[in-house]
Amino acid sequence: MVKRLLSIFNKEISGLHEAAYLLGFFALLSQILALFRDRMLAGSFGAGEKLDAYYAAFRIPDAIFVTVASLVSASIIIPLIFEKLGKGEDEAKRFTSSIFSAFSLALVIFSALVWVLAPFLVEKAFPGFRGTNTETTILLLTRIILLQPIFLGISNFFAGITQTYNKFFVYALSPLLYNIGIIVGVVYLYPLMGITGLAWVVVLCAVLHLSIQLPALFGTSIFPTFTFKINWREVWQVMKISLPRTIGLAANNLSTFALVSLGSIIGVGSISVFTLSWNLQSVSLSIIGASYSMAAFPTLSKLFSAGKNSEYMDSVRSAMKHIIFWSMPALVLFIVLRAQIVRVVLGFGQFDWSDTRLTAASLALFSVSIVAQGAIVLLSRAYYASGKTAKPLISNVLGAVL
Repeated sequence: MVKRLLSIFNKEISGLHEAAYLLGFFALLSQILALFRDRMLAGSFGAGEKLDAYYAAFRIPDAIFVTVASLVSASIIIPLIFEKLGKGEDEAKRFTSSIFSAFSLALVIFSALVWVLAPFLVEKAFPGFRGTNTETTILLLTRIILLQPIFLGISNFFAGITQTYNKFFVYALSPLLYNIGIIVGVVYLYPLMGITGLAWVVVLCAVLHLSIQLPALFGTSIFPTFTFKINWREVWQVMKISLPRTIGLAANNLSTFALVSLGSIIGVGSISVFTLSWNLQSVSLSIIGASYSMAAFPTLSKLFSAGKNSEYMDSVRSAMKHIIFWSMPALVLFIVLRAQIVRVVLGFGQFDWSDTRLTAASLALFSVSIVAQGAIVLLSRAYYASGKTAKPLISNVLGAVL
């Protein structure tokens, strides 16, 4: 039984569409659970102060995750691992261990520094909550949730290694378990520990997200181990390659941060409505755009490294056609049935009709960009596979400023 389970975790999936359908299927399950998670949160709190505080508390930890964790994301690390594997497995293992050690230290140090500065950062980041109980709650939750980017960052680094070997199953399974954990926390820990219980559930789910990667990682020959013999030249090489992508992601995160900060001034429930409607429209991106682009990336990296430019372009076109084909119906569906979708998914408990109308209006606006979002994810990964990071950087920064 254990061997059969491990064989599933270690199964390699080489076909683009097979991998995309696997990732899409699990993304669909994960998004269904995510919608149920949001339904539980909306029903328990409504679009009010507690839910505002809960969502606001994620902004600073998420900023750390985007800024630091993106330095060694799969988009960056996979082509480099392929390059090192060409020189031998021992060289690849030394490389992954060196990057893993430097990256883990950076995450811990950065999170600890932010923990100390959290009172100042929370006060400045959410001026609408200044001097209120909500600000105190955000500070408490933020300090707990600061553990999350450490575990999730390491987990995503491990995922880059497993995807190198086309082991997509555990990566697809991780968010599924993460959302199940949050739902269990809302149902059981919130009544026992209050809203801080939800924050601790987030941390535990991040640990679970990391742990589920380990069986597949043990099955590779380049499992990284912590070492103080860090090759700083290679670390700097990775940082130079990933810096444009990191700046682009940080710019997008900063723009969202700014909108949430403004939401604290606009009024109670603004942050909740913004976040819930954004999560709803993100369903199609996670199922379609992210799945196809993620499945295509290892193949694109291999083809470009091998100089097979024609096959590389054919793979990009094929993935783009499928993203557009599946995203267009989702766009129309979300706009036409926005109120019905919001009411069915979130209309429960404390989430009243006023909350529904505001969330539906936001959902309709967000949905206009569904096709473009999927295309951007694919094209960005196509550029990263070819080692060209300037254009995605420029487009991300301009979009964030706009």
